[in-house]
Amino acid sequence: MGRFLNAGNEAFAEFSRTRYFVDKSELINKLLEKDITEKFVCNSRARRFGKSVTADMLAAYFSKGVDSRSLFEPLKCVKDNLFRESMNAYDTIFVDIQAQFKEAEFENEEPNTYISRNIVRELQEEYADIDLGKMSLMNALATIYSKTGNRFVVIFDEWDYPVRELDEMNPGRVRYVELLRGLFKNNDAKKYIRLAYLTGIMPVVRTKGQSAINNFKEYTMTNTRDLGRYIGFTEDEVQMLCAKSGVDFEQMKLWYNGYLLSGEAMYNPLSVLNAIEDNVFTQYWTTTGSYEDIDALISRNFDGLREDIIKMLSGNRVAIDVSGGKNDLRTFVNKDEVVTALIHLGYFAYDGKTQEAYVPNREIQAVFYKYMKNDRNDNLSRFMKASEEILNAVLDGDADGAARRIQGVHNDFVSGIEYNDENSLVCTITIALISAFQYYHKPIREFPCGKGFADIVYLPLPGHENRPVLVVELKWDKGAEAAIAQIKDRQYPESLRGYAGEILLVGIDYDRKTKEHLCVIEPFC
Repeated sequence: MGRFLNAGNEAFAEFSRTRYFVDKSELINKLLEKDITEKFVCNSRARRFGKSVTADMLAAYFSKGVDSRSLFEPLKCVKDNLFRESMNAYDTIFVDIQAQFKEAEFENEEPNTYISRNIVRELQEEYADIDLGKMSLMNALATIYSKTGNRFVVIFDEWDYPVRELDEMNPGRVRYVELLRGLFKNNDAKKYIRLAYLTGIMPVVRTKGQSAINNFKEYTMTNTRDLGRYIGFTEDEVQMLCAKSGVDFEQMKLWYNGYLLSGEAMYNPLSVLNAIEDNVFTQYWTTTGSYEDIDALISRNFDGLREDIIKMLSGNRVAIDVSGGKNDLRTFVNKDEVVTALIHLGYFAYDGKTQEAYVPNREIQAVFYKYMKNDRNDNLSRFMKASEEILNAVLDGDADGAARRIQGVHNDFVSGIEYNDENSLVCTITIALISAFQYYHKPIREFPCGKGFADIVYLPLPGHENRPVLVVELKWDKGAEAAIAQIKDRQYPESLRGYAGEILLVGIDYDRKTKEHLCVIEPFC
């Protein structure tokens, strides 16, 4: 076994023995089926969605020099003839691109030359009777195939590191693109490649200088095609883990559900496993206090970007065009490209059917909340402070103060929303009360209670039962008192007594002549 060539199955074997191992081996069957027409695969996912574990699994399955039958026999993969014939049958090249770039930097060498030389050296040791001399990696693979007929599986983990992290004209990035082109974009590659599997965070982008791998089939956070359930945890798998460990599934769902891949709910494995291990539901996915990705992207403040982020954090969705997405995290020209990058990074989720972006769960809300609470003097931080003032005014029964501050939020932050329908007013109020998420569930619109449907209801989260339920009714040109009267007449609070001890009735009216909000707040006794 070598370091890069046929590295063996130890990494995956060790992982498969862990306490909370989740079997994703059916991915192998999917990839084997794609061999003839789609053997160039780029499967990108957000951080901590199990990309590296999957790469280790594929290396364990394909690599020559080891016997992985006992490792895969208990797993869910279909052991048909194709599966058995392909197991441990191919010279497999496995490279963690980011790690090798860092290592080359430490050795003061050009990273692409460093990577190629080390792999060719191992190939020469394996094929000692073939003189590879100082061949490039591409020529070495082509030569071995022409003399032996042996094909290769090539797995690049963190394949996009040089593209997303280095400037467009950085020599390391330019040479890396040439390395990809040499390996995968030539007639010989169609012969010597059994499977090329790239995994990373960002997708392939067909722009000038990146056509090196436009022959790859893409699977991304915006279009997972038929591989969605094989990366990340499905809801059934999370339920199984919760039952096994005695952890509350509903809390798990509240905190970490929300990504929608190929129409199926998916969970970030890192967060789920940490919550199970600690039996604490909190923010695990990002390093606490480190928000470089968010800051670098949203600080560009393209027109409408701030407003879209605020809308999503308040529980609303925004239409987004993901077709112009970038993967270098630098050359953005509009807000859609920034939001698309944040989808690929995992900060937002995407519904392909409606073509809308949204905040998937409480964990991501917590990421943005901490970012906005970080005492930075930017628009998002000022907005969060304004929202906290509104929430405190509501809880204190300060109706005039709440109305005045809601008016301020509308004027300063969401003035682009026109009150042409009731949904626009609902959107404004949920945005104004965005800070409530730290104490309340996501606001529920059209909540069925009493003799009708309350416009908006905020229910306290577990651990915050001392906070009142908020029942919000909205009116146009009828007065806030009319909103309170409707809450009482239709007996909305009667259906909410079981949720918490106190219930606050909040009536809000928008006067289209004066363009002002009015508010009445009453405790329900």
